[in-house]
Amino acid sequence: MKSTLTNSTARNSTATKRLVRGLTPLVAAGALLMLAATGLHAQVYRIVGPDGRITYSDKAPVEGAKGSSAGTVAAATDTSASLPFALRQVVNRYPVTLYTSAGCGPCGTGRALLTSRGVPFSERSVSTNEDNAALQRLSGDNALPFLTIGGQQIKGFSDVEWSQFLDAAGYPKSSQLPASYRQPPAAPLVAAQKPAAPAAADATGTAAARPQQPVRPAAPARNENPAGITF
Repeated sequence: MKSTLTNSTARNSTATKRLVRGLTPLVAAGALLMLAATGLHAQVYRIVGPDGRITYSDKAPVEGAKGSSAGTVAAATDTSASLPFALRQVVNRYPVTLYTSAGCGPCGTGRALLTSRGVPFSERSVSTNEDNAALQRLSGDNALPFLTIGGQQIKGFSDVEWSQFLDAAGYPKSSQLPASYRQPPAAPLVAAQKPAAPAAADATGTAAARPQQPVRPAAPARNENPAGITF
């Protein structure tokens, strides 16, 4: 009897170890997915330093902070709190960002699809050379419209392809937005900042150096084929 209990305990211990080993890659993959989902839809800021040097960053300068520009940054209103719980969960996991430009017919068609389906999304307009350069770093070219759903990138408009990706992410097929919901207005892809005031000279008459914001690395290319969509 004692030998039987010992063997059973050993088998349970072995099964537990196998389960833990099996879950570890899934947990790691989930963490990487969350990092990818939060990186692509961030706004890019164009920062002009006191020496005239231009840098780009996905972090907005803090008003009045040392080394930041004095321009006011317009923050988008967070409306996700008013969404139904199930839709809010999808939005948090797979945020949607639409990149458009004025006079782009397919951009308007893509916007209408998202709106009619009730998909909350952020819109970034591409209208300047800085915007084009930032789009090139994000997507690899300047094709518009450009759509991101979590870590997925879709270049150009296709009703079927966009719908497949939205279905795979878990977005409802018909609008579930409350009547009070208001879509945030489009914002420039690159938020231009005013130059900061010249640095105060120290006792020797030399202007103190100000730290520069880091440049956001280019996002890796993603699979655009909707077949076998994974998030």
